[in-house]
Amino acid sequence: MSIVKLEGVCKTYQMGKVLVPVLKNIDLNIEKGEYVSIMGPSGSGKSTMMNLIGALDRPTEGKVFLDGIDISKLSDDSLAIIRQKKIGFIFQQFNLIPRLSALENVELPMWFAGRSKNQRIKRARELLVKVGLGDRLTHRPTELSGGQMQRVAIARALANQPEILLADERTGNLDSKSGEEIVTIFAELNKEGKTIIIVTHEQRFATMAKRIVKLKDGEIVDDTVHRANN
Repeated sequence: MSIVKLEGVCKTYQMGKVLVPVLKNIDLNIEKGEYVSIMGPSGSGKSTMMNLIGALDRPTEGKVFLDGIDISKLSDDSLAIIRQKKIGFIFQQFNLIPRLSALENVELPMWFAGRSKNQRIKRARELLVKVGLGDRLTHRPTELSGGQMQRVAIARALANQPEILLADERTGNLDSKSGEEIVTIFAELNKEGKTIIIVTHEQRFATMAKRIVKLKDGEIVDDTVHRANN
């Protein structure tokens, strides 16, 4: 069953008086439970594609479906609800709030979703234990390593039990060991049934996915399913 579907998607930005095409007639179908890596050089359109899949932007032409819902022309409020319920975001810069502890950072999406304090604390603690940070619950981001901050970001992305995890260059700022550990967490989450879509320019991390979609100049030039190296 498709959880993400792009049909004839084009995205064009206006730079002054000039129209700049970023994505050109993209067709993409991702099944529930897949682990997909989106690769491409800088300027290929991969981050734009992620923004469209993540309901952070709308296509200029074409349609984007999330779990069967056409989100292409939904209102901002409706898109916000879709993002909250269906998508967990993991950003390159982590985007943790410095003054909050690891536990409080993971609680935050649940606070916005209206869950009770007891529910938030219980789930946040469980998720931090899951990613190996059970002994870092009260630490603030400045007291954590890059790999540990990334683990908090993963736990936060899982807080509202999303169907899709979207990760943007998740290993870009990490040393090799931390990067490999994060990759292992993603593999385990995928085995549990999570649909994972990542953007990366690093071949060694991309091949951990079971499918690699390659972009060049706003077009899909390769879409290969293979046996992941995990």
